[in-house]
Amino acid sequence: MRAGPAPLTLVSFGGSRGSCEHPAGMHFEIIGPLRNSETIATGHGIRELARLRKAYGPGRWRKRKADATIQLAGGLIRDAEVHWYEASGIGRVEFKIKRFL
Repeated sequence: MRAGPAPLTLVSFGGSRGSCEHPAGMHFEIIGPLRNSETIATGHGIRELARLRKAYGPGRWRKRKADATIQLAGGLIRDAEVHWYEASGIGRVEFKIKRFL
């Protein structure tokens, strides 16, 4: 557990743990494995495709979702459904909490 209220400002994910910033300002950290992962959109089915390519570069973009155990900035641990984008060679980016389970 963190000592003090250190801000979690990364929006990318690396490995089985990662720190994220929710677009609404809710900071959280993924503290467990992603479960029940599935692809919900690919390629031109992603509304944000042009923005993703401009921000991160070209790639085979997919929008994904999974269940995860997260820790909110205040220390509360919850299970949540999280969504993110990923592409080969770029990795997982822009995690967001969609709902608490």
